[in-house]
Amino acid sequence: LSSFPPAQLQTTMMASNTLRVLSSIASRSSRSARQSTCNVTQITRATFSAQPAAHDKPVTPGIGLGKTSTGLVGLEVDHDAVPKMITKYQALLDKLAASDMPPTAQYRINVEKIARYRIAAAQENLDDPEKVEELCNCGQVEELVVQADNEMKVMDMYLRNRWWELVKPVDIEYNPSDDDGGHGDVEWGDTPDGEKK
Repeated sequence: LSSFPPAQLQTTMMASNTLRVLSSIASRSSRSARQSTCNVTQITRATFSAQPAAHDKPVTPGIGLGKTSTGLVGLEVDHDAVPKMITKYQALLDKLAASDMPPTAQYRINVEKIARYRIAAAQENLDDPEKVEELCNCGQVEELVVQADNEMKVMDMYLRNRWWELVKPVDIEYNPSDDDGGHGDVEWGDTPDGEKK
C-alpha cells in the first residue's frame, strides 16, 4: 500500500472497508436465509464500476450530469436544481395566494409572472438545465434556486410589513406639453452658458 499516492491510498482503503462491510452483510444474510443468492462481487462491481450503466446516457464533461463546478465561489453544483426550482417557485405562488395582498399589487403581479414563467420553463425541460438557464436568462439553475429562496425572504418581509399599502399611484405625464420634455431650456448633455469654455 505504501506505493500508492496518498489520495489513491485513501480511496483504496475506503473501498477495502466498504468491501469488508458488504461481505459481513452478505454473510449474515446468507446464514439467515440459505436460498439468498447475494454475491458480494456483484454488489461491489455495481457500486464501484467506472463504466456507466447500460441505460444511462453518456455524460459530457461540464454539461448536465457532467457539470462539476458552477464557477461561483460558495455555490455547489446541484443536479436536482430544476425540480427544486419548480417546488420553490410553486411555494412562492402558494404563499401569495394565501396572503391578503391584493391581486392588483404590482409586486404580486411581478412575482407571479416570473414564478409561472420559470416553473413552465423547468417543467418543459426537466432533463435540460442548460435550456432552462437559456430561457430564464438569469444565471445558472443553481442561482435560480437561490433567487427563489431570496424572494421568499423578501416576500415574508413584504407581507409582514404590508408594504403594498405604502405604494402610492404616480401620475405620469405621457405627452409633456413643453417641446424640451419639461426640463427647462437646458437639454441633457448641454452645459449652462456660464460654464462654457
